[in-house]
Amino acid sequence: MTTNAAAGLSHRSRFYLAFFLLYFIWGSTYLAIRYAIASIPPLLMAGTRFLVAGLLMFIFLRWRGVQLPPWSQCWRLAVTGVFLFLGGNGTIVWAEQYIDSGLAALLVSTLPLWLILLDWLWAKGPAPQLRAVLGILLGVVGTVLLIKPALILPWLYESVTTVSSPQQVLASTIVVMASVLWAIGSIYSKLFVKPQSVFMSAACQMIGGGLALLLVAIQQGEWSHFAVASISWLSLTGFCYLVIIGSMVGISAYVWLLQNAQAAAVSTYAFVNPVVALLLGWLIAGEPLTATIIGSAGIILAGVLIVITTPARKA
Repeated sequence: MTTNAAAGLSHRSRFYLAFFLLYFIWGSTYLAIRYAIASIPPLLMAGTRFLVAGLLMFIFLRWRGVQLPPWSQCWRLAVTGVFLFLGGNGTIVWAEQYIDSGLAALLVSTLPLWLILLDWLWAKGPAPQLRAVLGILLGVVGTVLLIKPALILPWLYESVTTVSSPQQVLASTIVVMASVLWAIGSIYSKLFVKPQSVFMSAACQMIGGGLALLLVAIQQGEWSHFAVASISWLSLTGFCYLVIIGSMVGISAYVWLLQNAQAAAVSTYAFVNPVVALLLGWLIAGEPLTATIIGSAGIILAGVLIVITTPARKA
């Protein structure tokens, strides 16, 4: 095998592996979050998670001789981390106090719409093709069917809603807004020169986002109502999984894909994650798996197939 062929095979392997990590590992983090916040305040848990993961990765990279980014790159990466991890992830962690992990994951499926539109309108990326837009809208229909079935099937659901209490409605709405903030951070990260090492980029983003989350947690008084001795083994296990697998591994894969794949393709993880989260929540945590949820997941998956099979259009 020639060197060029080997390099091509290596790139393809990294490409598929990165998508595997996004699809399955990130899908499992929703359940891990639910366990972690069982005995750890949500924003405090999320901030510590990203700060620890970012610092560990940063120290390891510096030990391996990776160059320290200039300050102009560091602060832009930190701003990206604030959008991604405070706005995009911290709000989801807070919302999972009131809604199931599977529902939270399904609501994130609105992300591709914002990601593709911002990539086109803000980052001057390829204009979305009609087929891809239809696939995304199909995913959104599945999400609406999940939250408020009466809007889609009024003859079957006159007054039934999957999300019942006002607090659950608020939490669900906040999760959708989290998708918008995550999309803003993702597209912003493509608009400036970043370190050659995608892992250093991920580390700086996690440090910035983790610090922002901890500041908000302190402002909300979470630290004053928390005792380390109260952490359960289940919460500790979930937290460690989030730090090592969900953050250090998963976010590195996401940052790499943002630089090596179309926005439409990368955004499909938001469609597949809910299926993984629903199944794990049902199998492990006993979360409900109703006909409406199954039907919504099927519609969302149909949207994913349409999006990922749409040929890419050049900018």
